[in-house]
Amino acid sequence: MKLLDIILLSLAVAFLIIGIHQTMTLGIGQAYWALMLTSVLFFVIVLRKKKR
Repeated sequence: MKLLDIILLSLAVAFLIIGIHQTMTLGIGQAYWALMLTSVLFFVIVLRKKKR
C-alpha cells in the first residue's frame, strides 16, 4: 500500500466511527454526510487498487 492509500483508508475509518457515533446519538439523518463520505472513500480505494 502506498501512503495515499493508507491516508484514504484512515480517513474512511475515522468518518465511519464519526458516522456510527452520530447515528447512535442524533439519528441517521444527522450522520448521513459522514456515512456517505465513508462510502466514497472506500470506493476510491477500491478503484485505485483495481487500476494497479
